[in-house]
Amino acid sequence: MREFDYQRAHDVAGAVALLGADPDTRYLGGGTNLVDLMKTGVERPARLVDIRELPLDEIETTPEGGLRIGATVTNGDLAAHPEVRRRYPALAQAVLAGASGQLRNMATVGGNLLQRTRCGYFADVTQPCNKRVPGSGCPAIQGEHHNHAILGASDHCVAVHPSDMAVALTAFDAVVRFETADGPGRLPLADFYLPVGDTPHRETALPPGALITGVTLPPAPVAARSRYRKVRERASYAFAIGSLAAALDVRDGVVQDARLALGAVASRPWRAAAAERVLTGAPATAETYAAAADAELAAARPLPHNGYKVDLVRNLVVAVLTELAEETAR
Repeated sequence: MREFDYQRAHDVAGAVALLGADPDTRYLGGGTNLVDLMKTGVERPARLVDIRELPLDEIETTPEGGLRIGATVTNGDLAAHPEVRRRYPALAQAVLAGASGQLRNMATVGGNLLQRTRCGYFADVTQPCNKRVPGSGCPAIQGEHHNHAILGASDHCVAVHPSDMAVALTAFDAVVRFETADGPGRLPLADFYLPVGDTPHRETALPPGALITGVTLPPAPVAARSRYRKVRERASYAFAIGSLAAALDVRDGVVQDARLALGAVASRPWRAAAAERVLTGAPATAETYAAAADAELAAARPLPHNGYKVDLVRNLVVAVLTELAEETAR
């Protein structure tokens, strides 16, 4: 790790000004991803601006019935908050499925959204990687890719986004709030992550120098009946090989509303819009759930060694929706 300067921010405007003065500066929240990348040489900032003492650590209900979550709220506090557990249980479950208790007590909401892929080629500076060094290539396409993307990838990158939390936030139409030198801004999470295309090194639509200040969840009554299910290669701390955040509203045997987002299948949390369209207004049956999964997976383009994810996701969608429908019927 090379030497770097460290400075503690005391207000949002000051933090933004510090980053704007030097583009080789990074914000430091919990450091659970950034510090690891600094150790391996993937990230080499000249300065860290510590934002942990900024007044961004509150979770509040909005007048409309949603939630406003500060960027420095820890993942542990987010998962334990009673209103998160009551209104958006899939979000609490997603956070608890990620990392270990110790890491959740350090990691922040803003940092979680910005964490980088865990692709081994990205993390190894001796290997080419278009996400790390644009134009150098993507060795995962011909190499180790059993846990790489089956949706939305390109010839330039097949890495997947590692966040569990972001999958649940995507399902419930979260909006990211941020601050720049020109003032505050907002980005729907659906637009926050950029498609891979031929620029995989450009991961988000945040303006240069922007500081995430929080996330807003709009009211969503269906979210109270939601679930996050994560499939991983071991039951302890591990990244997903497939995951699903789902909410379902069934009345008189018909799906009235459905929210689905997939994780570990693309470079960003994947909102399953095609599946939602099939579900809405259809009978709440296993056949409908399978048809919804098939509609979403019709665009899948698996690589030679990750085709298993297509069946895994299909079975995951059917199983979780069946469970949610049964709970609603009780």
